[in-house]
Amino acid sequence: MRVSVESPAKDRTALQHRSFRLLLVATVGGFAGYVLLMPVLPLWAVEGGAGEVAAGATNAVFMLVTVLTQLGMPWLLKRIDYRIAFALGTVLIGLPTPLYALSSELWLLLGVSCLRGVGFGLLTVTGAALVAELVPAAQRGRAAGLYGLSIGLPNVLFLPAGVWLTQTIGFGPLFWIAGALPVAATAAALGMSRVRAKTVERSGTSAFPLALLPSWTVMTTAAIAAGGLTAFLPLAVTGTVAPAALLAFGAATMLGRWAAGQLGDRLGHSRVLVPAVLLAALGTGLLAVAAWGAAPVALVGAAAFGAGFGAVQNITLIVMFERTASGVASTAWNIAYDAGQGLGSIGFGALVTLSGYPVTFAVAAILIAIGTPLAASHRRRG
Repeated sequence: MRVSVESPAKDRTALQHRSFRLLLVATVGGFAGYVLLMPVLPLWAVEGGAGEVAAGATNAVFMLVTVLTQLGMPWLLKRIDYRIAFALGTVLIGLPTPLYALSSELWLLLGVSCLRGVGFGLLTVTGAALVAELVPAAQRGRAAGLYGLSIGLPNVLFLPAGVWLTQTIGFGPLFWIAGALPVAATAAALGMSRVRAKTVERSGTSAFPLALLPSWTVMTTAAIAAGGLTAFLPLAVTGTVAPAALLAFGAATMLGRWAAGQLGDRLGHSRVLVPAVLLAALGTGLLAVAAWGAAPVALVGAAAFGAGFGAVQNITLIVMFERTASGVASTAWNIAYDAGQGLGSIGFGALVTLSGYPVTFAVAAILIAIGTPLAASHRRRG
């Protein structure tokens, strides 16, 4: 699906275009509200008496609704302004969040998570599609890297801060903060240029091309490990190591995604994918060692996994853009990411109950490594 933009960025200054900058600002605010609560909601559920499987379900249900929303995004983006879809996403992520403070009962947590999941589905697909449409194809790697920085910055600042803030100001005030940030980002989203699908193309197909399957599978397996890490690392590695490891993971993910964009535009994105997958698998294996009792290893493992995971994110997104229209590619990529996060959250909870944290992280490392031949297939295709 092609789109028309009121003030398209076509020259070498595309990355400094006003709409692209506003996209980055709005993305920071929208993701801040999401990231703050990823490791916090399972803790809040446990506070209310839920078991580990039920605690993981708080994030899993959020991701399930996100994915269901994303399935309808190609249809929706043919009919409404992209910036309106993006703004609706930030509002729905933020406004319901303070309701979490009313109770730690599981039914309430799951209900609020459903509302926020709709918003996150709108935000993620629209944001990634705008990356492809606001800059020329030759700069998509760098643009996606900058977009990754705007997603990674909240991870660096707020993923570890969420756990720390619950210990200092409590859950209630944190829920209000997590709600206010996305709502404030709505102004930046509405300030972007108008972007709509062309009338003649609104009846076009939104099918999932088979050419996307290898990239989709690689992205999904890495996202499964990431979902389990963010939900359960604070429970697997206790004390001050957990917040520090989450900080290392967030920073490395952001830098890995940015670096992959820079290298991919110069060397070809498919060349960077296999090393990224292997690094992610190595980092997850080190987390298994940390969960076994060598807690300080969690810092190295989280950093290695984050760098590989960030690179996988950037490369698979650009490869998908090369194979189909931006709306379909963005939907497929975000479903891989978010379905993986949800599966990781609830799957880790089930595996932890059966076999413990070390085995669970080891299984995740093997799952990522299995994707190496699929990553290598992209290089053979060029």
